[in-house]
Amino acid sequence: MIMDSPFPKITESDVEDLKDRIRKVVGSTGYGAVLGLSGGIDSAVVAKLCTDAIGPENVLCVFMPSRATPADDYRITSNLCSKWGMEYKIFDVQPAVDSLSAILAASTDTPLDAGNIAARCRMIVLYNLAKKYGRVVMGTTNESETMVGYFTKFGDGACDISTLSGLYKTNIREIARIIGVPEEIIERQPSAGLWEGQTDEEDIGVSYDVLDPVLYAIQTGLSDEEISKKIGIPADTVSGIRKKITDSEHKRMLPIHL
Repeated sequence: MIMDSPFPKITESDVEDLKDRIRKVVGSTGYGAVLGLSGGIDSAVVAKLCTDAIGPENVLCVFMPSRATPADDYRITSNLCSKWGMEYKIFDVQPAVDSLSAILAASTDTPLDAGNIAARCRMIVLYNLAKKYGRVVMGTTNESETMVGYFTKFGDGACDISTLSGLYKTNIREIARIIGVPEEIIERQPSAGLWEGQTDEEDIGVSYDVLDPVLYAIQTGLSDEEISKKIGIPADTVSGIRKKITDSEHKRMLPIHL
C-alpha cells in the first residue's frame, strides 16, 4: 500500500497548455497528424488532444491489428473516430509480421520476438502514410514506459513528436477524464496487444500505481531508502525499478556519432 506520494496532479490548465503546444508544433510543420490508434488510453488521449488542437480533419488515426488483437479493439477504435470525427484507416500487419518472422527465423516460443516485429511493422505503416499524405507521426509512449524502457526501439518508440513525454500513466488517466475519453477505455487493462493475454503491468513487474510515484521520486533525486520510506514499499522494489531505468538507457539515446 502506498503511504505517501507527492505526485503532481494534472489540471485543466495543464491540458490546455499541452493542446497549445501541439497546435504550435504541428502547425509549424505545415502538416497534419497521423497516429496509431490501438483502443488503449494513451493513443486515445493523443488522438483527442490532436483533434482539439488542430481539428479532426487534420488527424488520421490508423488501426493496425495483428492476430493477437482483441475483437473489442476494432469496435473501440472505430467508435472513437466516428465520435470525434477523425479519419480512420485499418491496416492488418499480420501478413508482414508472419513474413518477417519466417525470414528472421523468429522463435515461436518467444512472443517478444513477434511483438517487436509487429511494433516495427506498425511504424513502417505510419511513416509510409505520413509521407504519402503529408503528416507528422505523433508518439503515444508515455513517460512511465519511456523511463523503464517499455517500448520497442524504432517501433512504438519512434515518432516525430513525442506527445506524452514527461507525462506518467497516472497523468494520462487524469488527462483522459478532463478531455472526455470514454470511461470504458480509461478502465481497460493496459496492454500493448503484442501477444494474447499480454498486459503492461505484468511485463513491467509492478502496477502503475506503484511505478509512477517511484519514477517521480527517482527523478527528484531521492535515494532508494528514502523512496521506500516515503512511499511505503520495499527498498528492493525501488532498486528493481531503478535497474530497469539503467538497463534501458540505450533505448533512449540518440545514435552515437563516432
